[in-house]
Amino acid sequence: MIKNATTDWFTSWFDTSYYHILYKNRDDKEAQLFMQNLTSFLQLRKRSHILDLPCGKGRHAVYLNSLGYKVTGTDLSENSISFAKKFENKSLHFQVADMRKPLQNNYDAIFNLFTSFGYFDDDEIDMQILKHIKNGLKKEGVFVMDFLNVEKVAKNLVADEVKTVDGIEFNITRKIKNGFIVKDISFFADEKQHTYQEKVKFLDKNKLTYYFEKAGFSILHTFGNYHLDPFDVKTANRLILIAK
Repeated sequence: MIKNATTDWFTSWFDTSYYHILYKNRDDKEAQLFMQNLTSFLQLRKRSHILDLPCGKGRHAVYLNSLGYKVTGTDLSENSISFAKKFENKSLHFQVADMRKPLQNNYDAIFNLFTSFGYFDDDEIDMQILKHIKNGLKKEGVFVMDFLNVEKVAKNLVADEVKTVDGIEFNITRKIKNGFIVKDISFFADEKQHTYQEKVKFLDKNKLTYYFEKAGFSILHTFGNYHLDPFDVKTANRLILIAK
């Protein structure tokens, strides 16, 4: 039994302070390098309107805006959006939104970064999201998905791990079950025992290609890391798809 869980695991977990504590040491330099390489490769003109979907606390969106792009960031987490709004300006905006719902505007580019897809048991919901993204692009707009290389994850899965961050001991277990990569996270904090779960669908290149084609996308490029090196299923850390 997963305590503190709602129907959608991410609704509760992503909106907690503990989620951000656990992942506080994410590499911002790596994220910025990726955005530099990506926008250069795509030859996105300055002032192009980019949607960061979902945006979390806005680390990619804020940096993209610093490069000269108009950026909108949306996320289901009210806490994350509240934090991100501190960085708003005339060309950078954040709002709470659910990517399962149609987009209200059209964009030159839509970025789905850091494995922010494949959360749902029903494949049709994933397809619906991709169709919303397709419909939210301008005629020559481009979509970028940054996903896990699930095959490498499966071969190198660390079943049990303990991470101590800010004095909190996070006990983490990982497994592949029912077509998902599942991470259970338990810890004691603020005089309570907490248990949360993350799960991401086991989507390899073939399955994602099928999803994309069914949603009306054509995949133009496939990369395996943030340096935009070619994708190799055995060695790549990421599966980055660029489509129109």
